[in-house]
Amino acid sequence: MVIDPSTTKYMIKATIKADGVVEKSDVVGAIFGQTEGLLGDELDLRELQRSARVGRIEVELESKNGKSEGTILLPTSLDKVETVILAAAFESIDRVGPCKATIKVDEVEDVRVSRRKSVIERAKTLLNEVIEKGKIEGESIADTVRQAVQVEEITNFGTDHCPAGPNIEQSDAIIIVEGRRDVLNLLKYGIKNVIAVGGTNVPRTVADLTKEKITTVFVDGDRGGELILRELLQVADVDFVARAPQTREVEEIPQKLIMKSLKNKIPREQFMDMYNIKIGGNRKEEKEKPQKAKRDFFSKPKEKKKPEDVKIAKDKQNNYESILNDISGSLKAVLFDENGNELKKIPVRELTDEIKKGGNISTIVFDGIVTQRLLDIANNKSVKEIVGIKLGNVVKMPKSVKVLTKTDFE
Repeated sequence: MVIDPSTTKYMIKATIKADGVVEKSDVVGAIFGQTEGLLGDELDLRELQRSARVGRIEVELESKNGKSEGTILLPTSLDKVETVILAAAFESIDRVGPCKATIKVDEVEDVRVSRRKSVIERAKTLLNEVIEKGKIEGESIADTVRQAVQVEEITNFGTDHCPAGPNIEQSDAIIIVEGRRDVLNLLKYGIKNVIAVGGTNVPRTVADLTKEKITTVFVDGDRGGELILRELLQVADVDFVARAPQTREVEEIPQKLIMKSLKNKIPREQFMDMYNIKIGGNRKEEKEKPQKAKRDFFSKPKEKKKPEDVKIAKDKQNNYESILNDISGSLKAVLFDENGNELKKIPVRELTDEIKKGGNISTIVFDGIVTQRLLDIANNKSVKEIVGIKLGNVVKMPKSVKVLTKTDFE
């Protein structure tokens, strides 16, 4: 009779060594024969087996060089004391068949403890599987819904059928990206005024759109992004440039990096100056216009100024030159009121927003390029003077705003 594994409490594990070649049946016979009557009727091995309180004796033997060695296993449902008494009885056996032998109990294992450990480990594995499956299914549902919304929102805009967000036509500002996947990634985070060029060959639809709207180019931080950017700077009316972190792509960066890249966008002229990008061809004539406007604006007045006025103007100019030198390379802007008192120092990227807030800003000294857009905003907010590194592509110089650049201090 075999003991029910579910009722097994302990496992007796022993090793046997015999000075001769013996078989499994010899070992089992020796155990039954030499323990009979040794422990009394209550622990008689044959009676215990008949009542299923001990299981079948398992023996594994290997014979080598005329000797035999092996292991003995005996499961029991006896209590702890009865089991160890039975195990000790095994060690009283000194012969197996005609051979001298020794049996040594290695361990009396509490099967329930081992089983409990096994249950705990398996439970941990199952729990992890359930948690991971739940995460995957949860993410899958969210991603499925999100992707479905994205696909519904994405449109084909213009005669060139450019992938675009639903707000591309209504919005006053647009963001130009490389491909359809870039559009989808920005749509995922609620940016809907985006359109893709689809490669280095910029579609006419995109080029025409940039003439009507404030345009930010948002490209990958790799060589491909640089090539697309250079072409857009030549064929489109770009206002700002934003780039993904180096070696990263717009289609795969998370929301935090998208927002950070767009927040740190740089005006077109400033970007070209920083990276020494030269645009040839028909833009040469456009670049000459601002210089002419600048010369006309700063031409000598017909009325002769008083010596004290000239000295004051010279002192102010020297002060501006000193401030401009101090902030050179920092991409900072310093704001002053009409009395020459410093109001605050801010990053250049925040300059236009700060001017729009109004206040009593009279003079701006900043580490950047004076653009047409900056002049228009400053003129609307009654700013009197702007001092920058150089003059950008300005075709209409406001009469009420005085502009100085680094070349005026040389």
